Amino acid sequence: MTSCSPGGAPDLMFLLSWASHALMAEHAAGLAELGISPREHHVLLRARSGGLTQRQIGEQCGIDKTTMVVTLDQLEATGLAHRRPSPTDRRARLVEVTAEGGKVLDRAQQIAARIQEDVLASLPEADRAALLRSIEQLVRGRLAGGGPCGPGSRPGF
Repeated sequence: MTSCSPGGAPDLMFLLSWASHALMAEHAAGLAELGISPREHHVLLRARSGGLTQRQIGEQCGIDKTTMVVTLDQLEATGLAHRRPSPTDRRARLVEVTAEGGKVLDRAQQIAARIQEDVLASLPEADRAALLRSIEQLVRGRLAGGGPCGPGSRPGF
């Protein structure tokens, strides 16, 4: 792996992409034992609080409409979530996590926490909080808009 641009300076885009890919692969492998994908994990996580439509959850997760429908179809087929009509908008569907979905989500959260702890443990303790704080500042600030194509252009899980 190379982490430098031709001029020798670190290449932020490459480094973040590489780290994201490696972390997502580890996340997917950890969730495989539960029979869910990282995308399904994130949808369940957003839906757990209740009251959100599939569109709202898709926007929060950076998932396009078609992929969101397929994801929810899969979650419903496995009994982890279900959709019901919104009482305020007949075109919208609210997403609810089932009791079984809640159990799977709890286990998925444990797996994700274990992976995060393991990854961060490879850094000196003083750097861990700074890394998380810096990345959070970037995604809440300069990188919050999803780039020149707008918020919907972020790749989904």
